[in-house]
Amino acid sequence: MASSQRISSLDGVRGSAALIVLVYHCSLIAMPHLDGGLATWLTQSPGKVVFAGTEAVLVFFVLSGLVVTLPVLRDGFRWLRYYPTRLLRLYLPVWGSVVFAAILIALVPRDPSTMPDDSWMQKAQATGVTPSSFLQESFLLLRSYDINNVLWSLRWELIFSLALPLFVGVAVLLRRHAIVAAIVACLLTVAGRVIDVPALVYLPVFMLGALMAVRIDDLLAWARRRRHAAFWPSVTVLALTLLIASWLARPIAAPGSIAGRVCWGLAGVGAALIIVAAMGWPAFRGALEGRTPQWLGRVSYSLYLVHVPILATLTYLWGSANWPWVMAVGIPASLIMAELFHRFVEAPAHRLAKAAGASSTRLLSRV
Repeated sequence: MASSQRISSLDGVRGSAALIVLVYHCSLIAMPHLDGGLATWLTQSPGKVVFAGTEAVLVFFVLSGLVVTLPVLRDGFRWLRYYPTRLLRLYLPVWGSVVFAAILIALVPRDPSTMPDDSWMQKAQATGVTPSSFLQESFLLLRSYDINNVLWSLRWELIFSLALPLFVGVAVLLRRHAIVAAIVACLLTVAGRVIDVPALVYLPVFMLGALMAVRIDDLLAWARRRRHAAFWPSVTVLALTLLIASWLARPIAAPGSIAGRVCWGLAGVGAALIIVAAMGWPAFRGALEGRTPQWLGRVSYSLYLVHVPILATLTYLWGSANWPWVMAVGIPASLIMAELFHRFVEAPAHRLAKAAGASSTRLLSRV
């Protein structure tokens, strides 16, 4: 049976990752206007951690593998309740975010020719919404998204959620050999980057979280042991280095090279180690359990869903050359909107999902 203990520091990790994604998308707006040398220094230095957005998504995936698996291992879990609850918890906020984005697109005209050539704003932001694109993005049917750019990752969350019995079954089967299984998962995600197979990149990262879940009590006991003072800081530095290894290695390993792809694949390993450090390093754990990281953790899903429509709208409204103003207004606006979205969309969606899960259990148990 899995531990019922809530690990509050992981909420802080989730919130910090969501903030990093927000800063990352701000950086994509700013980068075309920065001096080339400055842009290179920012992206190829340890400071990249602050806006390692794509890598932060891998942290979300490890967390999902862990926290979605844990309830399955506890007494009283029922699959009849899980599927309606999980799907509604995922989909209802997604639908709300697509409606929100579509409204902003309708209110502020978007002309891609006003954006820097080949930029994220020009290539990855919708200039209009059709019934077809609205439905396809709302149901997470696409590989890439431009009404709300972040939904690409929710497609993988959906795939993992639907396949959860398989992940849990494999993790439980390999429980006694979890360390070996985790090493294999790390090798697979690196291989996925090398051969460019997205499923092989992302699904093993979810599996790392599931493997943590089946050994959570052992992992917590190991993580809470007394260590040399340098142990956990070293683990954390290693985790962050692996997370952005592909950027740090760019002077000697081009992004498309085998070496560059291997380094890129190590981001998933770094993401998993960050979760371990968040459970084990008392100072790190204490920081993540602070009021601000915990609030960010509470609204993280909402922040993730609403910030790109806000940033994109402000950029088209004021022009990408005014990126400092976009950041100055867009970051606090995204945080405020995240709180409102959480209160009026996400939290009610969770209550509805929970009620639907309970109703489906009662209904199907009578059949």
